[in-house]
Amino acid sequence: MREPNTAREKTMKAAVQTGPGKMEIRDAPIPSPGPREVRVRLEGCGVCASNLGPWSGPDWMHFPSEPGSLGHEGWGKVDAVGEEVEDIRVGNRVAILSGHAYAEYDVAPEAQVIKLPSTLDPQPFPGEPLGCAMNIFKRSRIEPGDLVAIVGTGFIGLLLVQLCSAAGAEVIAISRRDFALQLARDAGAAHLVPMEDHHEIIRRVEALTGGRFCDVVIEAVGLQWPLDLSAELVRERGTLVIAGYHQDGPRQVNMQLWNWRGIDVVNAHERDPAIYMQGMRDAVEATLGRRVDAFPYLTHRFPLEELGTALDMTRDRPEGFVKAVITF
Repeated sequence: MREPNTAREKTMKAAVQTGPGKMEIRDAPIPSPGPREVRVRLEGCGVCASNLGPWSGPDWMHFPSEPGSLGHEGWGKVDAVGEEVEDIRVGNRVAILSGHAYAEYDVAPEAQVIKLPSTLDPQPFPGEPLGCAMNIFKRSRIEPGDLVAIVGTGFIGLLLVQLCSAAGAEVIAISRRDFALQLARDAGAAHLVPMEDHHEIIRRVEALTGGRFCDVVIEAVGLQWPLDLSAELVRERGTLVIAGYHQDGPRQVNMQLWNWRGIDVVNAHERDPAIYMQGMRDAVEATLGRRVDAFPYLTHRFPLEELGTALDMTRDRPEGFVKAVITF
């Protein structure tokens, strides 16, 4: 292992979940990178809605959690590299795909680390969700002139509004929060529809599309009703893209409708780390090319000691909230 020639502390601060809705900050050993691994002194980590299941304390959770666990949207500077690391150097600013980034340090394989260009200094860069948005967009196969409805304009939904609009699509943004609809308008949405009455939404979209409905509908909420609604908005032989993270149990679908309209259904979540990493690299290029600007949507920043508050806010989504990040 090659490290900078500086004296180094032996422990770091790390978040440990001790029970349902309970978080403590404890001292933990600083991890050492093994062969082909990189250690990062984290600058920050995004707070993901996928954390909310474990945060609620389901039966399958074991307490206390591993130090830093659940954090997977980290970025920072490399401060040590293991043997056989080829391209990453100490001092590189990077985004990582890891699993213990609610801590001051985390380790990841070199293959799951991307360098960040200096033009992005000192902006926060939660690479994993940005890569997720890029991969959803790629799977959606948006073409210029497409009519696209995006159901749910949270962090991922707003990024998709930007990407679809930049690709030449006519975007209909559907959200329950007025301020999120205004953000969607600023991101390029051509039409805004409040997510209130189910049948009124269908009527509005039908009118906006001349009775044709949408070529592509991206569901980005992760709940049963928005999934039901999204299917109703897809035209015959159109595409329903499921981008919402459905983590709270089984879903029912209107298979009669799906059959009758002959729609394609795309589950746009990726699990292959190589695909994740390509999405993160694409996110860097899209940011540099100004097709994506995630920074206005990182609306709330907290120190590690307030991770519990950040998780509660992610769950409750108060006015003005889009996404929280933990900063060090």
